[in-house]
Amino acid sequence: QVQLVESGGGLVQAGDSLRLSCAASGRILRTSTMGWFRQAPGKEREFVAAISWTVTTPIYEDSVKGRFTISRDNTKNTLYLQMNSLKPEDTAVYYCASGRLFVRNKDLYDDWGQGTQVTVSS
Repeated sequence: QVQLVESGGGLVQAGDSLRLSCAASGRILRTSTMGWFRQAPGKEREFVAAISWTVTTPIYEDSVKGRFTISRDNTKNTLYLQMNSLKPEDTAVYYCASGRLFVRNKDLYDDWGQGTQVTVSS
């Protein structure tokens, strides 16, 4: 099992930037994919971005392409999400997750963090 702890959320204004971090520990050697998801009030948890050990190009949800960048520092066992040009519709709890498949489907991820709140005011 992999333990994941997110940080970096907060309250910002539209157009601002934030960088989320996700520290991983435990059996991380078996993790091939790490991803970010988000859940707004009253909505289902949705895919944001994912990055793989074996696939060089990350994948993104269409609405964040060009604004968000996912990266990982393997020496620190940490996943990042750089979020630029934030919009009010980006407001949600953001979760990191780990899994074995390079997919967008949240049901195929094995381990989850507790989430960090991002609020973007207009």
